Amino acid sequence: LLFGTGDTGQGARTWIKQILNQDMAFQHIKVIYPTAPSRPYTPMKGALSTVWFDRYKISNDCPEHIESIDSMCRGLTDLIDDEIKNGISKNRILIGGFSMGGGMALHLAYRFHQDLAGVFALSSFLNKDSAVYQALKRNESVLPELFQCHGTADDLVLYTWGEETNKMLKSLGVSTSLHTFPNLNHELNRTEIEKLKTWIVKKLPVEAEKSN
Repeated sequence: LLFGTGDTGQGARTWIKQILNQDMAFQHIKVIYPTAPSRPYTPMKGALSTVWFDRYKISNDCPEHIESIDSMCRGLTDLIDDEIKNGISKNRILIGGFSMGGGMALHLAYRFHQDLAGVFALSSFLNKDSAVYQALKRNESVLPELFQCHGTADDLVLYTWGEETNKMLKSLGVSTSLHTFPNLNHELNRTEIEKLKTWIVKKLPVEAEKSN
């Protein structure tokens, strides 16, 4: 689970715990909250922040900072590989996140790991000419399913950006759902996390012969 700009893995975990009054835990699934390395972040005038990648600005109408996205994809691939080395099959791994973390997950899954179990993106978006779209235009394989949520009152990542991202991915062959939350700003709420948990268990049911 990849958090938003400037947060940490531990911070994201605590935030979800506060909303649910308990950890987001599953008996048969391990939840990992990585922390992004600190780097200069252009929208904060180059100040250091724990962000997955840099952006030229917070808008869906500018080029992607592809160099920083790709270097982070390499780092997160190491994390996926570690889990696979520990005996977890790749089609039992989901990746997703909130805000920038969701955008990161879309790049990671649809450009580099099309054999994951699924992707979730909460209050997230892709830029208009995203490298993800370019990759999917050339793609023939079956893609991971996408679970997307977005608040209509989001004033940082506009609802229309999330909606457009969903439409584009759907048109490129991704099986997607978009759950709309009226009056929700750039935040998470309990209903959304409960919906996400239900989806996670549907994608990763308990395996009969062995437990993860």
